[in-house]
Amino acid sequence: MGMLQEFKEFAVKGNAVDMAVGIIVGAAFGKIISSLVADVVMPPIGVLIDGVDFTKLAFTLKEAAGDAPAVTLNYGNFIQALVDFTIIAFVIFIAVKFINSLKKKEAPARLEPSREELLLTEIRDLLKEKLD
Repeated sequence: MGMLQEFKEFAVKGNAVDMAVGIIVGAAFGKIISSLVADVVMPPIGVLIDGVDFTKLAFTLKEAAGDAPAVTLNYGNFIQALVDFTIIAFVIFIAVKFINSLKKKEAPARLEPSREELLLTEIRDLLKEKLD
């Protein structure tokens, strides 16, 4: 089987298509969550902490000298990334919980035995009777 044929079989499988759709929807969802964090959640937090913008928090390791810029440790960006992650994880948790609550709780269907299983059961019972 040629590589092109193998790739074609892989690409048209349901799992590959489902994964692609999930990645695309996930990227769009990430933009929504980033906007939620930056535009809705962070402004009230900024007001609560007297307008401190996390992304501007930094510790200067070496002052600027001449044309060389200052060397800074930008821990505010890290704090912002932690806040973003926490909010994103919480929103995803709530979304999954909500989606799971929409699913019907179905009892597992009782499968009827196949013809082969029924026949084997009869043979077993007949052999058991013969031996007794």
